[in-house]
Amino acid sequence: MQEFKSGFVSILGRTNVGKSTLLNSLIGEKIAAIANKPQTTRTQIKGILNRENSQIIFLDTPGIHKPKTKLSNIMVQTAFTSAKDVDLILFIIEATSKEIGRGDSLILEKIKESNKKTILIINKIDLIKKETLIKLIDLYRKEYNFEAVIPISAITGEKNEDILKEIEKSLPKGPKYYDEETYTDQTIRMIVEETIREKALRLLDDEVPHGIYVEVQKLKKGKTMQGESIFNIEATIYCEKEAHKGIIIRKKRK
Repeated sequence: MQEFKSGFVSILGRTNVGKSTLLNSLIGEKIAAIANKPQTTRTQIKGILNRENSQIIFLDTPGIHKPKTKLSNIMVQTAFTSAKDVDLILFIIEATSKEIGRGDSLILEKIKESNKKTILIINKIDLIKKETLIKLIDLYRKEYNFEAVIPISAITGEKNEDILKEIEKSLPKGPKYYDEETYTDQTIRMIVEETIREKALRLLDDEVPHGIYVEVQKLKKGKTMQGESIFNIEATIYCEKEAHKGIIIRKKRK
């Protein structure tokens, strides 16, 4: 009988490299907000994947970026702190990178300091030629002894099983930390708040990049006229500046 493995896997990468997209794809559930804007993920989100001989606990972290505010600095520190006590790191980079930029260099230095087992995930390979990919792989292999290098396109999910098998190779023997029905530590209320914030980030102008917070006031189960289960939701969107209010509610300007 194959021994059961379990462990914690931190997902690190710059903003907008596809961390949350990959997490949702691997888990098979929507637990992390996805938007084409920086700092969409503000906190550490935990996703749990139960497999036949393993339980993998993923930690999705805020994207690494140059902090410009106190909030940004806390977000970056949260990302690096999460990598200290995990069994494995998934380091995600963009295939379109022609060199190791400042953000990726910073992450590499932290990985080297921790000396953690790390799998390099090269995302968005559909945007480049094979020759470019080979050069990028060679560039990063010279920097660190990665457990594996896996080129992917996160939106397709075609390489998910390859990633999971490589993760299992690096996990220690261990117990089930969560029951089999659990796929995230996020409550329904938190998932709803993240979903609303995600939609807002996608629809709002660039004038409101990420300066909003969503709080659910009411979350009540109900049914449609056809008998389908639904939630009746009341939520408040908070913004940083008074000027953003009109943008959010699309108030007509004189």
